[in-house]
Amino acid sequence: MSIPTPKKQPSGSWFVRVTVDGVTHPITRPTKRECINEAMAIKSRAKEAKKRNPTTLTKAIDNYIESRENVLSPSTIRGYKAIQRLRFQTAMHKVVEDVTAEQWQRIVNAEAKLCSAKTLKNAWGFIASVIYDATGRKVSVRLPQVVDNDLPFLTAEQIPTFLGAIKGDFCEIAILLGLSGLRRSEIMAVKWEDIDLQAGCIHVHGSAVLDKNGKLIYREENKNKSSRRTVPFLLPQLREAVQAAEKKTAYAVNCNPNTIYNSTNRACRRAGLPEIGAHGLRRSFASLAYHLNMPEAVTMKAGGWSDIYTMRKIYTKISEKDIADHGQQYEAFFTQLDATTQNCNENCSEEKT
Repeated sequence: MSIPTPKKQPSGSWFVRVTVDGVTHPITRPTKRECINEAMAIKSRAKEAKKRNPTTLTKAIDNYIESRENVLSPSTIRGYKAIQRLRFQTAMHKVVEDVTAEQWQRIVNAEAKLCSAKTLKNAWGFIASVIYDATGRKVSVRLPQVVDNDLPFLTAEQIPTFLGAIKGDFCEIAILLGLSGLRRSEIMAVKWEDIDLQAGCIHVHGSAVLDKNGKLIYREENKNKSSRRTVPFLLPQLREAVQAAEKKTAYAVNCNPNTIYNSTNRACRRAGLPEIGAHGLRRSFASLAYHLNMPEAVTMKAGGWSDIYTMRKIYTKISEKDIADHGQQYEAFFTQLDATTQNCNENCSEEKT
């Protein structure tokens, strides 16, 4: 067993450092022999610990999920399982305690060639938590910069075309609920009684997500207070679809959540519009609210956002036409100002003469 040579200090004691799994252990003892013995003992204990518990990364992930299964949502567990199945495959069977910080950096560098920077950032955040949970080590690596891509949405001018494309679609009600500001998990939990035709509103209070076995799990209440809300309007096309629907079950939507995503994109392709997916419906809702000058407080309440900055940064996408309209308003101000100034100058000239 290799041990660094201890050095004698001015005080007369002996000092040595040993590094085990990236952790440095400073040792100070009265004699050189005691220094060496303690260093060998630390190395030996670490070696024995590895023999007793050679936990691989994939096993560490299983342990991490199992210990938190009662507090993690089914969608979160599915996401973790997807990382275990798709990301960092070269490291899954490595013993976590054996991998150094430098080796993790090389693993991350290789993974960066296989996925986007955002996917890598999210995956590594989970893996770093698993490493800490299994070893107590905080591994720091450099990640590629995440570029904030502009996520697609429908503009106010595109929405009428989109509404025509989804007319009569199997997922029409689900898509219209998404365009009303509901999350996909909320859409799946809407009951017929929650769509109040008389009052012209939608009551949102539950959620439904797929568990690890692909079965829908319904919850009577959303995860937070702001998500439990009443959307104070009812789209005319949604009203018509609800009135015409055969209400065979208590729930307004009876399909796999992924079907909403696929149906939305098929409708977009048919209409020649950008494919926005299920979550793009929610972005389109917030952007339309901005276009219609809806107060932010109303948009937040209708959409169930608790953080105005999240709503602004992620969901409120300003279309090019809105930008152009505001630019024209700005230009018109100065045009009007120029005309007023010119009239004033002419009047002043007449007074002087």
